[in-house]
Amino acid sequence: MSIKVRYFSSLKESIGRSEDDLELAGLLTVDLIWRAANPDKALPENCLAAVNMEYVELHSLVKDGDEVAFFPPVTGG
Repeated sequence: MSIKVRYFSSLKESIGRSEDDLELAGLLTVDLIWRAANPDKALPENCLAAVNMEYVELHSLVKDGDEVAFFPPVTGG
């Protein structure tokens, strides 16, 4: 299956790229997508994820053609 992965804000800076195009097989969740795209980096604590522009839990399933986006936690004051 083909998955587009996008990284935003400080995640984009720490990873060194803004997106990945993955070709994977099998039943995949959002957290497994992170691990496939970033095998040497742990998913940051409190990271937010979206599939096709809708926020989801990390255990949510991903299907062929989906876009998965990762966002660092947002703080404000």
